[in-house]
Amino acid sequence: MAKRYGLVIDLERCTGCNACTVACKVEHGIEFGSGIRVDTVGGPHRDSPAGIYPNLSMYFLPVPCMQCEEPPCRDACPSGAIYQRPDGVVLVDEVKCTGCQDCLDACPYDALIYDSQREVVRKCNLCVDRIDQGYEPFCVVCCGYEAMFFGDLGDPESAVAQLAARRSDFALKPELAAGPAVQYCPPMSRRPG
Repeated sequence: MAKRYGLVIDLERCTGCNACTVACKVEHGIEFGSGIRVDTVGGPHRDSPAGIYPNLSMYFLPVPCMQCEEPPCRDACPSGAIYQRPDGVVLVDEVKCTGCQDCLDACPYDALIYDSQREVVRKCNLCVDRIDQGYEPFCVVCCGYEAMFFGDLGDPESAVAQLAARRSDFALKPELAAGPAVQYCPPMSRRPG
């Protein structure tokens, strides 16, 4: 199988500390949420727990670009500014980006933002400059709770592929069949059995 970079995020370990969003801001000099955001999931309203005290439940959901195998944002981009490398990383060529925002409407994960100062679309690029030098994305390095794992999902011997095969049974919008390379280990409250 060809190389396919991806992330596995363990939602049981994520505390919502936002170290990943800070790391992204520091690494790329962008505003918070431009590369990765952390949502609170639980109750009927955003940022509210589910249940009745003392039996409340909620978890935190880091949402970077899903690095889809079939990226809807790429297909919607009329200028060809969004493209995919052979290793699966989806990038935005800011020189080609016209700022039309068609990709924002196409992304089912709400993982792209419009940078009004630069008049371009921004998104997580898995720290492609770092991975090309053999390093992990900065969000993975800075996660103090070791909730984020990076590697080659296409290599069944890699630690991240084995983790995905063993524990990743929670997906965002699986009905879309976009083939996201960001996968999740669900929190204990959502694990089967």
